[in-house]
Amino acid sequence: MRTAEESCGATASRLWLKMRCRRKSTVTVIFLLTLALITIGNFPSLPPEQYTVSNLEPHGDQLWLRGSVKKRVQNRLQKFNHRHFKAVKLEEAARRISDENFQPKIKGGQRKTPKDTPGSNAEKSSRDLKKQVKPPKPHKGPAHQLSLSKVRDDPLHSQNVAKDQRFTSGEVTKIRLLRSLAGDQDVSRDRAKWDSNPSKNESDAPYGGGMYHLEKPKLRPSLRCKETREDLSKMDPRESIRIGKEPPPWLSLDDVKKMKLLAAADVVGKARVPAHGQLLKVGFGKDLSKSPEHVHSNCARGLCGLIKRPEDWFEVFAFHLDRVLGLNRSLPSVMRNFHSEILPYKFTRGPARPVVWWDPTIQHLTDVNNDQNSFPLTWLQYQELLKRRCNVTDDPQPSLPCVGVRHSEWGKLAVFDFLLQVNDRLDRYCCGFKPDPSEPCVEEKLHEKCRNPKELVLVHILVRTSDPTRLVFIDNAGRPQHPEDNLNFRILEGIDEVPQTAVSVLRSGCLESRLLQSLYTDKIFWESQGQTPGIKRLINTVERRGTLLLKYVRDYKLKLGPDR
Repeated sequence: MRTAEESCGATASRLWLKMRCRRKSTVTVIFLLTLALITIGNFPSLPPEQYTVSNLEPHGDQLWLRGSVKKRVQNRLQKFNHRHFKAVKLEEAARRISDENFQPKIKGGQRKTPKDTPGSNAEKSSRDLKKQVKPPKPHKGPAHQLSLSKVRDDPLHSQNVAKDQRFTSGEVTKIRLLRSLAGDQDVSRDRAKWDSNPSKNESDAPYGGGMYHLEKPKLRPSLRCKETREDLSKMDPRESIRIGKEPPPWLSLDDVKKMKLLAAADVVGKARVPAHGQLLKVGFGKDLSKSPEHVHSNCARGLCGLIKRPEDWFEVFAFHLDRVLGLNRSLPSVMRNFHSEILPYKFTRGPARPVVWWDPTIQHLTDVNNDQNSFPLTWLQYQELLKRRCNVTDDPQPSLPCVGVRHSEWGKLAVFDFLLQVNDRLDRYCCGFKPDPSEPCVEEKLHEKCRNPKELVLVHILVRTSDPTRLVFIDNAGRPQHPEDNLNFRILEGIDEVPQTAVSVLRSGCLESRLLQSLYTDKIFWESQGQTPGIKRLINTVERRGTLLLKYVRDYKLKLGPDR
C-alpha cells in the first residue's frame, strides 16, 4: 500500500501539470491575437476607386485576391465584351445595307453590284445579311447604351433625321435601321399606351365649339414609309405631270390619264357654268371651235375640265388626300397655267389655277336652284338615315329617309370633310363653329338659320347615274388655314362607322411621306406651294386634324367599316 507521503506527492504533481498546461494555452491564445492585430494593422489599404483590373491581379502578399472577387470581375468583362461585339456587328451590317441602298439600279429593279450575275451567290449573301442584322433581345447593359447612345442622345432622334447635313445618306440609313431594330418595341409600347389610356395625354374638353385639341404624339414612321421620287433628269422638263414608269400605287392608270389630259391638252372650246360666274368649263381636243354644242359634245366623251379660281388650289391637295386615304371619291385635279387665246384674259394671266375633270355621269336635279344635288336632303333627314343605317336595296325608289346610298359612304364623306374642314357640304350654315364675319354664311345670313334645324339642307351631295350607291365628292377646296381651336366637329355628328383604310393610314405615320410622293407628281402645284417646306406645313395641319379624328373614333367607339 502507498504511504500518505506518496499520495500527497502524486496529488501535487498533477496540480502542477494542470497549471502549466493552462498557462501554455493562455499564452498561445494571447500570442495569436497579438499576431492577428499586428497583421491587420500593417496590411496596406486599397480604396474602392482603385479597384481596377490591374490592382486586382495577384502579386506579392495579395494572393488572397485570387478568389471570388477576381472571378466576378472577369465575368462582367466577358459579358461586356460579348455585348459590345454584337453592337459592332450590328453597325457593320447597317453600314453594308446603307451602301447597297444607294447603289444604282439596273433593269428589273435589282441593285447593280459586281456579283449580281447569273449563278452568283448574291441571293444567299442577302439572306445571310438579314440573319446577321436580326434584332437581339432587348437588354439594358452597357453595350446597349454604347451601340445606340449616339442615336438616342442625338436631338435628331425623330422623323427629321434626314434633314441634318451632318449625316451622309449612308449614315441616315444606318441610324434608321438601328432605330427600327432597337426602338420598334418602344414605339409599339408607346402607341399601345396612347391607345389604351388617351386621357392622360389628351385634353378632356368636350367636342365641338373649338375646345377639343391635343398635342400630337411623336411616332416614328417605319422604313416602308420611305419617300421615293422620280429622277427629273430623265423626264421632259416641259411635262407638268411627273409620272415615271409606274405611278404611286394609290393613283390608278385612269387617274394618270385624266391628270395628263387636264395638264397638257389643248383647249378647243369654252362654256359658262350657270350661277357660277367665276368658273369656266373648257373642252379639250384638236379641233378648235367656239360653239357651246361642240364643248358639250367633248364633255360627253370625258374631254372637259372645270377651271376654278386660283384660291381654290386646295382642291388639288384634296384629290391626292382622297387617293392616299383610299377613299377614291373625288375627281382628278391638277394645277395649270393657261395660255389659250380663246379664254378670257383673267384666265390666262396671273397665278396658276386648279382645273378639275368634268364627270359627265354625275346625276343633277332638274331644279336650276338646286342642281348641285342628286337628290334633296335636309339635315334632319340626314341624321335619321344615319340612325337607320340605310343600305342598298333592290327597290329603285327607297323609302324615306333612305336615298339609296350605302351607309358606309357617309363615314367616308365625314372623314374627308373633317380633315379638309369642308363646311359647304354638310354644314353650309356654319353651325358647328364660330364663323368669321366675312364668311359667306354670315354675309348671306345663313348662320341665323342654325336656330331652326328644319330649315337646314345639305348641298353637293352627288352620285353617278352609273352607280347611285356611291357618293362623288366635288367642291373640295376646304380651309387649310382654319384655326385648330375652332374646328367643325358637327361634320362628324351622327357618324357611327368610318373607313378602315383611311384610319389605318392616319395611324401608320405614313401620311406625310405618301402625300409628298403623290403631290410631287404635279409639278406646277409643287412649285406654287413652296415645294417641300411649304407642302409639309399643309400636311402637318392635316395630320394634327387626323390625330383629333382618331381620338374622336376611340372615344365614341366608332366602327371601322370595310372599303367597297
